[in-house]
Parts: sequence; structure tokens; C-alpha cells
Amino acid sequence: MPLLLCCDDETGPAGRLLTALRALDGDDAREPWTLAVIDRHRFPDGEWRLRLPACMPAAVAVYRSLHQPNEKLVELLLAAPAARELGAQRLWLVAPYLAYMRQDMAFTPGEVVSQRHLGRWLAAAFDGLITVDPHLHRVATLAEAVPLGDAQALSAAPLLAQAIVARRPGALLLGPDEESAQWVQQAAATVGLQAAVCRKVRRGDRDVQVELPALDVRGRAVVILDDMASTGRTVARAAAALRAAGAVSVDVAVTHALFVGDALAVMQAAGVGEVWSTDSVPHASNTVALAPLLAAALQRSVRSVAGSGTAAGAACR
Repeated sequence: MPLLLCCDDETGPAGRLLTALRALDGDDAREPWTLAVIDRHRFPDGEWRLRLPACMPAAVAVYRSLHQPNEKLVELLLAAPAARELGAQRLWLVAPYLAYMRQDMAFTPGEVVSQRHLGRWLAAAFDGLITVDPHLHRVATLAEAVPLGDAQALSAAPLLAQAIVARRPGALLLGPDEESAQWVQQAAATVGLQAAVCRKVRRGDRDVQVELPALDVRGRAVVILDDMASTGRTVARAAAALRAAGAVSVDVAVTHALFVGDALAVMQAAGVGEVWSTDSVPHASNTVALAPLLAAALQRSVRSVAGSGTAAGAACR
């Protein structure tokens, strides 16, 4: 039977994924998914000791969302080859948030292109990757960043759109910068809302200027939609400009609620009302569950492998 692995700090989302996988299988599944927790112990010097199940089935998926990524990447560095030694023949990484995707080129000589190097390492460690709304700017597909045949970039935009239209029917969807256009347009098309995109000039991590599109927003409800919010400065600038231009309300919908430091307070001070996010990153604003979306993608991958003749669901004996 296929196995889902997670660490003890992600038993909640991994459990929801397990429930969604079993729902897809139905009651008559001969090889239902099971869940196991990776036992972690931190030594006084900061190193990890990991313990996996002593015997692995052929098909194993590791759930690890990669916000606050550095220690998690070390865990994956250790866990992936160990899983193969213990019997895993096919290994997937389910990472709803995928870190280090924004650095996709060297802006100064010697600057490390983290997307390229992390992508190659993940491709060497895993047979498949499932993620949601990865921040791909200068590459067209996830497989260009993570060179795997089974690299799935899912989108939460339609799910966020449904959440938005239930709360703010008739709202204007606004992308805070040009990079957000892909998510805003997809969300708007899903529910038939109007969409527009701002222009952003970034001078530093927390120093940004935002120019609103040429639209009359007076008396309108506006929802700022993006793949992620980190420092919140871009969203705050857009919200302040919208309020000054006469918007009756400004809310925010994001896939990945990173919200570093005082990000949420800065956004609220700029006039943001409600914030809605997916559960890719645990946060009080989580509104949209990704488990059904992730489960469908993972099940497609496992069944594709099983259909090709690999005993993807074989259990330990």
C-alpha cells in the first residue's frame, strides 16, 4: 500500500491529504494510503537524527511544505535516500509551498541562482514533485526549474476565486504587480469577475512603489490577489492607493501566507480588511484547503506509474 510520510509539525495538513486520498480511492480500495510520521531528534549541537519506518512500500510520498525552508531541506537531504534504502521504489515530494524559486537569474556577478541548483537537487532526490503556484517568473514551466518528468505545478487561483466570489460578489480582482497577472487572470476567468494589474517598482526588500491601473475604483470592492505575501509592503502600497482612489473595501487573497514579521499589521494599517489564504502555509487567514487538489494530482501520478507496470502500491513483506 502507498505510504504518506510527514514530520510531526505537519500532521494536520498531511492528515487532511490522507483523508482526501482515501476519499478518492473509495471504500473498496485494496491498497489504501497510510500515514507515518518521521521521528526527529535534535542533538545539542543542532544536528538532526531522523527515524523512518523500518520497511517502506514501493510508492512513498513525502509531505513537506517548504516555508522556513533551510532546516527542512536538510531533512529531505537525509530522508529521501534513506527511504530508497528502506524499500521505496518511487518517491514523490508534495511541497505545497516550494522555496527558492524567486532567484531565477544572477543579477550581479557571482550571485547564486538558487532556483537552478535547488531544482537540480530535488530532481536527483525525487521521482516526482507536486507543488502549488510556484513563483516562476522567467521560466515557463516547473520542469524547467526542477527537471523531472513528473513535475506538477497546480494552481490555487480557481479555489481562491470561489472563496472571493462567495464573500465579495462583483469585486474587482487586482494583481499588485505584473508577475501576478497569471493568477489574477485565471481566477477572474473562473468566476467571471473583472481583473486588472498594477505596476510595481522595487527598490529593496521592503521599499516598493505601486502604480494603479487606469480604472475607476470609486465605490468598488477590490480584492488584491497574488501567489504569496511576504513582507506585505507591495500589498500595503496597493491597498493605500486603492483607498485613496475611493475603493469602498480592500481585501487580500493569497496562495501562500508567508507574512514575515509585521507584514499583516502593515497591510491592515494601509486599509486591508480581510485576508484569505490557502493552507499551504499555516496561518490564521487559512480559508481554502488544498488537500483535494493535492490528492488528485498525487493519485494521478501513482496510478500512472502503476499502469506502466511498476509495482507502485506494493507493500513491505
